[in-house]
Amino acid sequence: MATEANPHWSDILKRRLANSQKENKSEEEKKTEETALFTKYLSQLKGGGAEDESYKTIPRFYYKLPAEDEVLRQKLREESRAVFLQRKSRELLDNEELQNLWFLLDKHQVPPLSGEEAMINYEAYVLVREKAGPKCRKFFTAKVYAKLLSNDPYGRISIMQFFNYVMRKVWLHQTRIGLSLYDVAGQGYLRESDLENYILELIPTLPQLDGLEKSFYSFYVCTAVRKFFFFLDPLRTGKIKIQDILACSFLDDLLELRDEELSKESQESNWFSAPSALRVYGQYLNLDKDHNGMLSKEELSRYGTATLTSVFLDRVFQECLTYDGEMDYKTYLDFVLALENKKEPAGIQYIFKLLDMENRGYLNVFALNYFFRAIQEQMKQHGQEPVSFQDVKDEIFDMVKPQDPYKITLQDLVNCCQGDTVVSILIDLNGFWTYENREVLVASDNDSSNTVDLEDT
Repeated sequence: MATEANPHWSDILKRRLANSQKENKSEEEKKTEETALFTKYLSQLKGGGAEDESYKTIPRFYYKLPAEDEVLRQKLREESRAVFLQRKSRELLDNEELQNLWFLLDKHQVPPLSGEEAMINYEAYVLVREKAGPKCRKFFTAKVYAKLLSNDPYGRISIMQFFNYVMRKVWLHQTRIGLSLYDVAGQGYLRESDLENYILELIPTLPQLDGLEKSFYSFYVCTAVRKFFFFLDPLRTGKIKIQDILACSFLDDLLELRDEELSKESQESNWFSAPSALRVYGQYLNLDKDHNGMLSKEELSRYGTATLTSVFLDRVFQECLTYDGEMDYKTYLDFVLALENKKEPAGIQYIFKLLDMENRGYLNVFALNYFFRAIQEQMKQHGQEPVSFQDVKDEIFDMVKPQDPYKITLQDLVNCCQGDTVVSILIDLNGFWTYENREVLVASDNDSSNTVDLEDT
């Protein structure tokens, strides 16, 4: 019994030697062992058992966002995103590097000129790639060269076209990084408040907006943001993808205001210009006769040529967001964007929803008749002989050519080239009159153009 209680001295010595050998591990070995133990115990703490072997080969595709109460994880995520965006920003070409690239391309141009444009062949293209530095190499691919090939008999590409391609790529990446800084959720989309912050901070960098009063900034931002959301968020989710913002032309129109010498015509046709924003807001103020900051149905009826039917306006106030039966500026902007862009799918979709009273997803003869009766009533009020609905119905179906001969869907209207004409006929007396007298109007336009030609000669 005593022998079992007291181990032999040799056993004790062997045990101590083994422990001393363990303690003589290098720092790196200790750190590896510590990490392995930590991972093991953390997995056990979270209730995880032995992982499946497939986990080692299948890449992780879902990362759970930190909860609101996980402040540390949220801060870590924000910091890591900021570091990532900074790294991506450093990978872009700066102005000096772009200038050096232009000098290299110009230096290696291959004669003769194509018209007035300097050209470069593939051998010189590869040579410039080697000299331009690592940041530029991703632009100098065979695929890019092939895309820029035109009808040059020597198989060359335009230096200016290639440089514009590089500039466009750099601009897109810069803009994406700039927009991503406002992506609070970090999911690749911007909410309305995110885009508002972006545009508000962009205003001081746009010379064409220098004349705006600071008190008007909030209305300008609202006007600008609504166009993005009206066209890029058709399902009204309250967020739009950054990729969609970059793919559309709206950002180009907005940044066009950096041009100090922008023509008056360009400003008037640009939704984001100061004259355009002031025009839309001025119209809103003029319609607001009781000056309460909102529009009633009666006030909105004076919009444009004051020929929108009361039935259509009823539907506007039934379907659109209102406050105590009156419309605010944001809802008014959607209304204006729809009526000014009836040729666009988003504009047709907005109006189609109002025409589709029963939410069936199509317009039948009853719906067409319901809205056209209001046009007939307006014609009587103006002393005109009402047009037969049967004739108008046949013309509408002939213009749209729907898949179902008794139903007109939204897709039918979008696909046909006269969707804007169809909706105008149903909601606006002026639109119907313009359609009915189209031949007279075309003839008068031709007469006026002929008169100008005779005077010029």
